[in-house]
Amino acid sequence: MSEFSKDFQSKLHDLMRWRRDVRRFRTDPVNETILQDCLDTFLLSPSVGLSEPWRVIRVRSAAARAAALANFSLANAEALAGYDGEKAMLYSKLKLSGMQEAPVQLAIFCDETTDKGAGLGAATMPETRRYSVVGAITHFWLTARARGLGVGWVSIMDPARLVRDLDIPRDWALVAYLCVGWPEEASDTPELEQAGWETRRGALPVEER
Repeated sequence: MSEFSKDFQSKLHDLMRWRRDVRRFRTDPVNETILQDCLDTFLLSPSVGLSEPWRVIRVRSAAARAAALANFSLANAEALAGYDGEKAMLYSKLKLSGMQEAPVQLAIFCDETTDKGAGLGAATMPETRRYSVVGAITHFWLTARARGLGVGWVSIMDPARLVRDLDIPRDWALVAYLCVGWPEEASDTPELEQAGWETRRGALPVEER
């Protein structure tokens, strides 16, 4: 196993600190080679039983993007209705998606019935396939950030509707809808914290049993 220098460790920590959820993008196109280099990190990612259950859909057509944006808009309105008072007012001012500006949009799915891996490790916890997809997304995200790209995870969506609108196989489960592009500005502070929605914990609570 390779050993990494203190300088590398420090820079890795910085990279993780600067890996923020970006919602404000410039509309400049992303170089295809850079994007592919980031996507290739999926191939380096571990997965339960070596099942590699991730399925990546690039949402490019105007019709597909419009359907995804409409999905978000409806889900966002329903989410707003679940709050009241000051929290509702604050929620209404939050920018929770970069879908109108981001030049690259990716829908990441988990193939729940893949034969690859022969079910190893997923019999008792089938959700580990989705966890594997999340791990791969993290690799992609860190690589994108290292290249100067921003990534935003849109979770305010109806997954079943997106599956229908994009004509996705029914046994694929939506894990993430990602907006990718050059951020308007870089910050190591989460936008939700800047807006006063929530604050980070100062220390990790660890319990023992």
